[in-house]
Amino acid sequence: MTSYEAAGVDIEAGERAVALMKDKVARSRRPEVVDDASGFAGLFDASALLRFQRPLLATSTDGVGTKVMLAQQYGKHDTIGIDLVGMVLDDLVVCGAEPLFMTDYIACGKVVPERVAEIVGGIAEGCRLAGAALVGGETAEHPGAMGPDEYDLAGAGTGVVEASAMLGPSRVRAGDVVLGLASSGVHSNGYSLVRHVLREAGLSLDADLPELDRPLGAELLEPTRIYSLDCLALAREVEVHAYAHITGGGVEANLSRSLPGDLDALLDRSSWTPPAVFEVLAGHGGIGRRDMDRTFNLGVGMAAVVAPSAADPAVRFLAERGLPAWVLGEVVPGAGEARYR
Repeated sequence: MTSYEAAGVDIEAGERAVALMKDKVARSRRPEVVDDASGFAGLFDASALLRFQRPLLATSTDGVGTKVMLAQQYGKHDTIGIDLVGMVLDDLVVCGAEPLFMTDYIACGKVVPERVAEIVGGIAEGCRLAGAALVGGETAEHPGAMGPDEYDLAGAGTGVVEASAMLGPSRVRAGDVVLGLASSGVHSNGYSLVRHVLREAGLSLDADLPELDRPLGAELLEPTRIYSLDCLALAREVEVHAYAHITGGGVEANLSRSLPGDLDALLDRSSWTPPAVFEVLAGHGGIGRRDMDRTFNLGVGMAAVVAPSAADPAVRFLAERGLPAWVLGEVVPGAGEARYR
């Protein structure tokens, strides 16, 4: 007689994983979350939106890409979920939306309850840092399709913004100032190139390099900075016109998406020094400047376009919140492109 377990799916392990993650998920709870006794759906009290005159719901979905492969190789699973939240919820804040809740999906070759709980714990912590609730998710075991130590994760988030307060290209004006908001490192983009460099250069994740103050693997797995609460607070404090989340494509490509067709952003490359990890990747990989610019954030995780009078107050305000920021460039007449001087 055969069974589901004989086919590679351990139902009891899945149930244990759920039990282990409950306390961690509870830390991300918001007062609007409503319990669903069946557990089939996450519930959020929409009456919370009545405080808006014209609430616009914003949604985003994403994954973490091949950074998960380094997490698996290095055996560190408790922060990869923070990366997922950064990729999903920080996209929402670009239009000024407040993240409300998020759901996740984890597929793995074999459910190891403790490992799944670590992953979900990271997602819950990321949601807490973004001010959102983790209201549900799914863990699926895919024996045969994935190795026993392999997994992948994805998520979807929902936020809300008052229609009259929505940020974006239509608000940007000539003379505006572009601020760079520091990244925590490589974040979650460009890891196919990262892995190529490691492989071709023969670099181990345990390598201690003179440019870094910790092992290379720890540096590469530094979780994505969560900007949501800082960006929302800044928009309440000063006149913000637009944000750009610097993900795949780098600063120029992503910032261009937040500009109108008749304006450019001129950026000053000398205004900041990229973190050392980017020097390591460029040097060991023989990567040229153009490819570095198009692949990595290079130390700029989010850009803010603000009114000229708001630039200095914004930098001070963010510094008080522990987020380094600086004047990265200016908005001038053009054709809708962000480019270095």
